[in-house]
Amino acid sequence: MFSDAIKSMQAFTFLYPAVMAIFWMGGGLYYYWRNERHSPGVDSPPLLKNSPLVSILVPCHNEGDNIEEVVETLLLQHYPTFEILLINDGSADDTAEYLDRLSEKHDQVRAVHLDRNLGKANALRMGALAARSEYLVCIDGDALLHPDAVAWMVAPLLEDPRIGAVTGNPRIRNRSTLLGKLQVGEFSSIIGMIKRAQQAYGRLFTISGVICAFRKQALHEIDYWATDMMTEDIDVSWRLQMAKWSLYYEPHALCYILMPETLKGLWKQRLRWAQGGTEVVLRYFRRIIRPTQLRMWPLYLEYLTSVIWAYVMASLVLLWAVGLLGILPEEWTLAGPFPRSYGLLLALICLAQFSVSLLIDSRYEPKVGRHYYWLIWYPIVYWLLSMLTTLVALPKTLVRKRGKFATWTSTDRGFKE
Repeated sequence: MFSDAIKSMQAFTFLYPAVMAIFWMGGGLYYYWRNERHSPGVDSPPLLKNSPLVSILVPCHNEGDNIEEVVETLLLQHYPTFEILLINDGSADDTAEYLDRLSEKHDQVRAVHLDRNLGKANALRMGALAARSEYLVCIDGDALLHPDAVAWMVAPLLEDPRIGAVTGNPRIRNRSTLLGKLQVGEFSSIIGMIKRAQQAYGRLFTISGVICAFRKQALHEIDYWATDMMTEDIDVSWRLQMAKWSLYYEPHALCYILMPETLKGLWKQRLRWAQGGTEVVLRYFRRIIRPTQLRMWPLYLEYLTSVIWAYVMASLVLLWAVGLLGILPEEWTLAGPFPRSYGLLLALICLAQFSVSLLIDSRYEPKVGRHYYWLIWYPIVYWLLSMLTTLVALPKTLVRKRGKFATWTSTDRGFKE
């Protein structure tokens, strides 16, 4: 009986990632065939019927080392009419001085100073209220935009009044370590493909907070960003869609970002992401189960399944480790979390996914293929990381007090090349 249960658990640990990889490949290829195959390259801006004022919001907390480069890059945008709002959220370094200096130097730049650190969501809310435009493009304080990114982000909002938010295509700037190289492949072969598939199937789990655009009317309808959520981008994505607004993924809107290149920094980042997703699925359970939210059910069920997978996988790893000590009955002893043949098949499915994503993603970064060699380490590093962060995130979310401001912390930005 117990051995049958173990076999079922092993089958589940294989089937979930395998089925989801096939699901993502199918959706990604469909999205590519329908939306990207004949689209212009990233250096060809979209044709816009009109060019209304756009407000670019840049929330900052201790960004003195990065903000000047960010603003100088923003000023190179090909979009004709935009303003830049730099929101200083209680920085403890010289960010305030940099922001004042930049606002005095450039007419398009305004600085907004908040007296204490109340978190990114609150900073974005203050920036949105101060913005002069109905269209908001939001980026992080270390993000560098492609010169046509703003035009690509705004285009869907202008074309379809049902779209409340747009998410862009983050690219990794720092690639000097194994973790950096792995994340190059991850963002293109995993994250990019998931967003394409989710777009094709109807709903996005989250926009990327590092580069996103909003219709202010949509934000006002849901009372802007929630200030007590660990990940404001996941939360605002779900609330917009539950309010019947659509989200849109625009892969042509490139944004170059810094990511953690230490295990400690990566752990803190991914734990925050896992905790943010868990907060959302717990907080909005009663709203999601309503028949009116039927289109959100696949996202909800997929996330719940990923949590179950993490706990099942952890149980099998623990059982396998204990079995190595020779203290378990022979029928309970495992050769590994996966059955032998399943592990090989899963590896082949992963390679197929990486190949498909390379085919799609090479149009945005022609030399990205040279980083795919490092993806042979992806299952070991990131599946393990995903499992562990999910295990930790659930109890942390359950004990976290609701209503407390999710304040900023200085993040690991890796090593610039």
